[in-house]
This record gives sequence, structure tokens and C-alpha cells, in this order.
Amino acid sequence: MDVITKHMWFILFVAWGLPLGYYRSKFRKIVYQTNSWLINIKPLFWKEIKGLFGNIYPQNHEYKKFRNFYRFYLTVYFLLFLVYLIF
Repeated sequence: MDVITKHMWFILFVAWGLPLGYYRSKFRKIVYQTNSWLINIKPLFWKEIKGLFGNIYPQNHEYKKFRNFYRFYLTVYFLLFLVYLIF
């Protein structure tokens, strides 16, 4: 039990960060409109940033729903990091 409390932040970051690769891949596939796995290794991210903070496909409901979920996920990740820095 002492090990868990000692490494609580590491455990939280790993647990919350594990699905990040899947979520980012899914978001990039929606933004770049592809099903290729190569989108995961390409350093294209300007359109991804525009898609995250803007509304590049206003008619695509899947994009808007997943964009909002991805924003929430990244916000919680950012808040975890801020709380870690404060404490």
C-alpha cells in the first residue's frame, strides 16, 4: 500500500494516458478523413490543431461529438499535470 501512495501521480498519469494513443489516432483519422494507419506516424498536426479548437467539418456529427470528448480528455490530462505541479 505504501508503494501505491508513494507513486500515486505516476499511476494516475499512466492510467489516464494509456488510451491517449487510441483517441488521438481516431481523432486524426476523422480530421484527415483517412483510415490508413500511417496517419499515426506522420507529423502533420496543423489541421489537427484547427480541428481541435475550431469546427472544420460543421456537418459531421461524429467529428463534433468526438472532438468534444477529446477536448474533455485532454483538459483532464492538463488538469492532472497542473495539480501535480502545484503539489
